[in-house]
Amino acid sequence: MTLRMQQITKTFHAPGGALPVLCGIDLAVPAGSITAIRGASGSGKTTLLLIAGGLLQPDGGSVLVAGEDLSALSSAGRAARRAASIGCVFQQFHLLPYLTVLDNILVPALTTGSAGLPMRARELAERFGLTARLAHRPAALSTGERQRVALARALLRQPALLLADEPTGNLDQDNTEGVMRHLVEFAAAGGAVLLATHDPRAARFAGQRLQVQQGRLVPDPGKEPQP
Repeated sequence: MTLRMQQITKTFHAPGGALPVLCGIDLAVPAGSITAIRGASGSGKTTLLLIAGGLLQPDGGSVLVAGEDLSALSSAGRAARRAASIGCVFQQFHLLPYLTVLDNILVPALTTGSAGLPMRARELAERFGLTARLAHRPAALSTGERQRVALARALLRQPALLLADEPTGNLDQDNTEGVMRHLVEFAAAGGAVLLATHDPRAARFAGQRLQVQQGRLVPDPGKEPQP
């Protein structure tokens, strides 16, 4: 099991009082699969992904990635586990504007060493149709191209788990289909994908579809999430 989350709880504290967001979440995402999490804005989808990646600590429960409990690790240990096993893709891409496409793809190599990674970066660029864009900076790219650069960067170190937060939210139908085909290929090669999305076009590619409702995960009926 690539990702297992057990009894995850998270409460935020606002001026108006405590705001429970996740209330005893259990989730398993096996290798070779895509799980889509839908829910209304503010329901806790992004919080769930951040906890799955060790970027946010839960108040309770455990997160196991490839059998290792992230909550038992130090901050440095969680960072090392992310670098080794987890890739992240976000709706806003988070590309560095002053770097070329090639250098943006290679950003993960800055902290973990680069042996063999420049060649892999070029292979990913070719696979995602970006070879002619390697020397360009993000401002010169289309929205779909920027998302493909972000996806190539997330896959550079061949992670076991890919976390994708609204990866198609800014994309048209054709680009949505393209990004999701790449996620399907990643899962078919043995990776695990946890996808948070509002987009029913993206959710339909997932084998497991769930919704966050009142802090809990329930089966996704395929309708628009209730606010």
